[in-house]
Amino acid sequence: MKRLSTLSMRPTTVIAGGGLALLSLFAVACGGGSGDSTASAPAPKASETPKASEAPKTAPAPAAVLGSSAVAGKVAFEGKAPNMKPTKMDADPACAAKHSGPVFPETLVLGDDQSLANVFVQVKNPPAGTFPVPAEPVVIDQNGCRYIPHVAGVMAGQAIQFRNSDGILHNVHGLPKENREFNIGMPPTLLEKNTVLNKPEPFFPVKCDVHPWMRSFVAVMTHPYFAVSGTDGTFQIPNLPAGTYEIEAWHEKLGTQTASITVADGETGSADFSFSVPTKG
Repeated sequence: MKRLSTLSMRPTTVIAGGGLALLSLFAVACGGGSGDSTASAPAPKASETPKASEAPKTAPAPAAVLGSSAVAGKVAFEGKAPNMKPTKMDADPACAAKHSGPVFPETLVLGDDQSLANVFVQVKNPPAGTFPVPAEPVVIDQNGCRYIPHVAGVMAGQAIQFRNSDGILHNVHGLPKENREFNIGMPPTLLEKNTVLNKPEPFFPVKCDVHPWMRSFVAVMTHPYFAVSGTDGTFQIPNLPAGTYEIEAWHEKLGTQTASITVADGETGSADFSFSVPTKG
């Protein structure tokens, strides 16, 4: 695969994920005409009267075409990383016992050569049409008294499966704004629980009220063109048709960046991002 271009963007101010425009359909009825005002049209015969089941239906939106192109890249942190204090899990000895060493907050996870994890990358102008909702759920596990993964994307109507691998009391408290707020109690005997969010929505937090350091972020999407950078900073978004796309990278603390990239059939374009701590004005 050819790599078309490499784009490196500087961070901007923190911007929450963009809202999606809602399409409203309006039916317009027309009537009137000229003719003899005393004349009346004959009543339709019973056989000519349309049945309710025969009423015209709105055609479904066409399915989007999956392509052979892709966008891939790497996300890095630039500058000196701030000192991160270990998370204090002593309030629950069962949580502390699951770790042999210090556990650091997931607000800034760096790998080798300053690679940056937990950055949500998406196509902001996806191909037109509708996309099938995956039958498999997106899994968010409560493991080591942390949410894994820390950042996740799900399509509207797709199930999110919350698991409890810890075998201790947790609760999953989601705080969406477009969808209904949810709060799922997960005692040690409840190993998994599904929930479905039907409305697209930017990033919203999920927290555990039992363990206040536990926190994750979920985005509800209308399309499958998104990815989250791993600990090596890399990401890949496949199955794009050829075209020009706006790529957005979001980090919970470091803000949002965008890049424009053009890909041809069968090619992979490269979009690299570099974040740093915003300077105080």
